Amino acid sequence: MPNSSYQPGGLVAGDFPVAMRKVTILSGQELERGSVLGRITDSDKYQLTASAAADGSQVPSLVLAVDVDASGGDVVAPAYASGEFAADQLKFGADHDADSVEAAFRIAGLPIFVRTRA
Repeated sequence: MPNSSYQPGGLVAGDFPVAMRKVTILSGQELERGSVLGRITDSDKYQLTASAAADGSQVPSLVLAVDVDASGGDVVAPAYASGEFAADQLKFGADHDADSVEAAFRIAGLPIFVRTRA
């Protein structure tokens, strides 16, 4: 898995401990590092979270750690399960933004924090 540490201007935006886990990205997607992922309940696969989804993936749960091309099939990739992330580096799905994602992480008790740069 990639090594992550705070770098000014980068995705990781603070010194909160970073933890990663491997997840399966649902086929048919090309996602960039920093994409906010939601878990599809029935398959335990992840996709870009969209608030209108009704399959469980509407709830933000992880942040993708690397670029992923799953256009040809499911891909296993590392995702951040904890850390501080710069809002301007995150990629949001339909009808999500830094505020809605931060609220979802907080409500779920996830140790993922969205930071806005001054």
